Amino acid sequence: MKKVIILSGIQAWHFLKADRTLLDGRPFVVGERLVHAGPLALCKQGYHASIRAIDALQYAPGPILSRVEVEDFVQGDDKLVARYRTALWAYDATDVLRAFARQCALDVIDKCDAPDIVRRYLETGDESIRSAAESAAWSAAYSAAWSAAWSAAWSAAWSAAWSAQNTRLEEMLLARRPADPLLVGSFGGSYENQALGEVASRTGCS
Repeated sequence: MKKVIILSGIQAWHFLKADRTLLDGRPFVVGERLVHAGPLALCKQGYHASIRAIDALQYAPGPILSRVEVEDFVQGDDKLVARYRTALWAYDATDVLRAFARQCALDVIDKCDAPDIVRRYLETGDESIRSAAESAAWSAAYSAAWSAAWSAAWSAAWSAAWSAQNTRLEEMLLARRPADPLLVGSFGGSYENQALGEVASRTGCS
């Protein structure tokens, strides 16, 4: 894994647990400048994020999306670890992520003999049939033909369309960003009443 130390600030992507807390259990607050006091180590110490949303999604512990600004960070292959991380805005991206997943599946569905109900769910997003579609998909996955087709589809999507899928995902996520990042009551407050100034000597991996 390559490591590049960068001091200037950039914006990146980060996902949180559904309960809107950091990995160490502390509440997440938009606008709070988190500071890691110790050495930085990818996957171990510091505040993590990814330059690309699709990379951040691989490490997501939950569906809460946060756009962050990071400073003084070490860049790895698909994520970074920073000394300073500030959340600019955040929201529950569950619906967006499901829509993205359906679109990705539809991109390669012609390579698979998908059950009709699976195709219908992917095309409509009808939540009333999601459970049945999942069951049908899992049943089909046990067949050799489905397994081979899905492997081929996944390989094609991975090698040829990863960058394009990231562009699609980021456009979908940005389209749903909060209109006013200061009005974030469900995320613990705003810049005015909670987040002016540093939160010093924070340690751990989040």
